[in-house]
Amino acid sequence: MKYYLIAGEASGDLHASNLMKALKAIDEKAEFRFFGGDLMSSVGGQCVKHYRELAYMGFIPVLFHLRTILANMRYCKQDIVSFHPDILILIDYPGFNLGIAKYIKKNTSIPVYYYISPKIWAWKEYRIKDIKRDVEELFSILPFEVPFFKKYNYPIHYVGNPCVDAVSDFQSKYQDTFGTFIQKNGLSEKPVIALLAGSRKQEIKDNLPKMIKAAQSFPEYQLVIAGAPSIPASIYAPFVETCGAKIVYGQTYEILSHATAALVTSGTATLETALFGVPQVVCYDMPLPTLMSFLRKYLLKVEFISLVNLVCGKEAVKELVANDMRVPLLEKELASILPGGDKRQQVIDDYQLMSEKLGGPGASEKTATSMIRCLQNRKGK
Repeated sequence: MKYYLIAGEASGDLHASNLMKALKAIDEKAEFRFFGGDLMSSVGGQCVKHYRELAYMGFIPVLFHLRTILANMRYCKQDIVSFHPDILILIDYPGFNLGIAKYIKKNTSIPVYYYISPKIWAWKEYRIKDIKRDVEELFSILPFEVPFFKKYNYPIHYVGNPCVDAVSDFQSKYQDTFGTFIQKNGLSEKPVIALLAGSRKQEIKDNLPKMIKAAQSFPEYQLVIAGAPSIPASIYAPFVETCGAKIVYGQTYEILSHATAALVTSGTATLETALFGVPQVVCYDMPLPTLMSFLRKYLLKVEFISLVNLVCGKEAVKELVANDMRVPLLEKELASILPGGDKRQQVIDDYQLMSEKLGGPGASEKTATSMIRCLQNRKGK
């Protein structure tokens, strides 16, 4: 069968590549065409556009690149119609993907399946009507999404979380000791505080300076920044030139394997950090923080922003967002999760609760099997 996939950022590239592997294991004649990244390309098929050409975040960057975004969307629609896949699989990235779904549903008979649901439970809940209209099947990776969609009479498939698969697979193969890791990357022998500042330029600019400044208050540790694959070193340079922090590219899981604690920008990375058992503080700064903190009370429909806390249903890890994202608070919370800190063990214990709620590995295989079954049932009608 022919599959067209759209992933608009690094995490989507990872999870889409694993789904593609699972689809190939079931469907030996699988043919892929996609908007995605290097990991998807490594599985096979034709990469039409790399996600580096798509990843714009925030009102101003989106407005500035609006012409490019619209051109990419037009081209994507035309390319899907021309390829005429048996199935269109959308991975997260709702700003772009929901527009594609609307067009394909309205103008073709191609079934639209969504893997990794848009986070409409957090905000933009009105998008449920678009999803019910344009998306034939939705495959969720977060257990609390099932009751949310159920209240709108929209049944979804909970397939487990692909981060569990990715981390489990990595840990089964990774054998480097701390000594080997630091030698490979030119690091010191000090224990590591990991800094995961996001995968987009604006996130990094907003969050990394304060993360570095707070972590520098613990000179007995070395600071290791997980370099995002799509971000050039020149973006990091102004922040790291004088602080002694090291940037390590393409080794986020390796860094987390050896980290004592972490400062993490909210997103999938918070879940991954928890799966590695690394106590963390979740950080999310943004322009106009006082205004954003005020608006958050009225725009967000959930109590927490980190996936760890949302899955646990409680504050397992501290979130410092917008107006709370201040260096003194960061220092205080980081101290509490380092060895000897009063919150360290509580965080580790709550990670176990999170893991139990997520379930075991196998999300990619479950998703692939479920997608093909749904497609076969559809054709059998």
